[in-house]
This record gives sequence, C-alpha cells and structure tokens, in this order.
Amino acid sequence: MDLNLPAQQSGSDYRFERFRTRLLIDDMTFGRDALGPGGRLPEFDLPTLDGGRFTSRALGRRPVLMVFGSRTCPVTESAVPVLGRLHTRFGEQVRFVLVHTREAHPGQAIRQPATAAEKHRHAQQLRDHHGIPFEVAVDDIDGTLHRAFTPKPNSAYLIDATGTITFRAHWANDETALRQALEQAASGNTVHGRSRAMARPLLRAVGHLPGIVTAAGSRTGHDVWRAAPPLAILGALSRLFPGLPADRRGPAAAAAALIACAAAAGLVVVLV
Repeated sequence: MDLNLPAQQSGSDYRFERFRTRLLIDDMTFGRDALGPGGRLPEFDLPTLDGGRFTSRALGRRPVLMVFGSRTCPVTESAVPVLGRLHTRFGEQVRFVLVHTREAHPGQAIRQPATAAEKHRHAQQLRDHHGIPFEVAVDDIDGTLHRAFTPKPNSAYLIDATGTITFRAHWANDETALRQALEQAASGNTVHGRSRAMARPLLRAVGHLPGIVTAAGSRTGHDVWRAAPPLAILGALSRLFPGLPADRRGPAAAAAALIACAAAAGLVVVLV
C-alpha cells in the first residue's frame, strides 16, 4: 500500500512504546487535509481474521462502516458494545469492519506489536475479548492505512459502494450520530456529514481506563497519569460512582487498579 504519506509520518514514529501528551493532543483534532466526507478511499488490501480480505477494490454492494481500534484503547472498549447493537440492527444493509491498528496504550503485558504476526495476535485478542460478531481486519505493521486517515484511536467512517467517504465520527462510541447515519444509508438515502462530539464520548471511555491498565500493565497506568492526569483521575473515580460507565470487576479490583496507577506515577490523590 503506497498511500503517499508525509515523510514525517514514519512507521517507527507510528509504533510508539510509551503514551505521551503529544499523542493525546493529536488524538483530539483532525487537520483540514484529513480524509472525511466527500473524500475517496485510498487503495488498500488487508487480511481479515476469518481468512478473507478487506480491500478497497472489492468493498461489496453495501455501504461499509469502517472503524479503527485496538485492545488497549478505552474508547474502543466502550465502542464495541455500541457497534454490536448497531450491527444487530443494520448488519444486513451495511458491512461492518473493525481495522486493528497500533495499540493505543501499550504496556508490559500488551506491548506495541513489532511484527505482522504479533499484530495479528493482538487483533485476535481484541475480537475474542469482545466477541466481535463482524469482520476484523489487520492493518500492516506500520499502520499504512491508519496513517492515511490521520490516525485516531477509534474513529469511524461510513463509505459508499464506490469508495467515497460519506460520514466520519471522531469516536466510534458516538451511538446517536452513527445510528442516524446508518439509518440513512440503510434506507438508500444520501449521507454526508460528520460528528465532532468530544466530551460525551470521552466520558463514556474514561471509566474503562482502569480495566485497560489491568490488562496492559502498570506501565500503561504510569503513562496515562503523566500524559493526562485529569483523565486518569476520572477513570479511577468512575469505579466509585455506579452512575458512570466503567469496566467493573468489584471493589477489590477497583482499589487495586487505582493504587497501581497512582503508585506507578508516584502520585497521591487526596479526596476531601
């Protein structure tokens, strides 16, 4: 896949080992030149976990909802149940494909993949962890397709049968926006738009940070505390307030995750 990427977007830069504040800032916005509604899909040909191919030259006759994600992305963690509900409703009219990308928050237990085979195994872990009922494709080790879209950890794109992007959602857990776009596409109507929702999708995701840290390793907790302390605190607090979305495994697991995060960062949080 030769997608004419900018020189500064090298594969080695893409495959970061430690999450930094700069990455968080990059995740928050799309540049003016980023692919979006009206843009043409770049050429690609990716393997899927079921032995098939996800290729720009054979999208099929249905619209395609393409979502980027990884095992260590808390937004993906919150988005897969949303996508499951949407797939149940629209799966006959729309092709759903999740493209596994780099790990959003690599750690000791779930590292940034260094080979194509390792990345394939990570994609299998993601599918098995969630029981994903639709196609899972695997980007190449340098994230060539992901980088062509200005990489975001869990963005979603609705693509028509001609390969034209008709809708973009910054976050794939934005259920209302995606459902409205899919309703239009499933009805055969023209779709053209984007969702820029930010606060609510992030709030739906931060509660899954402690679970991601537990899976990926304490180093991930250290990196999140250093790069985004407010998100780390919200993630820890979500375990204490049932009204907030979270990956819940009981009080002991919640306390252990919070202590592990704080200890890894060398921080003490005092709640008054």
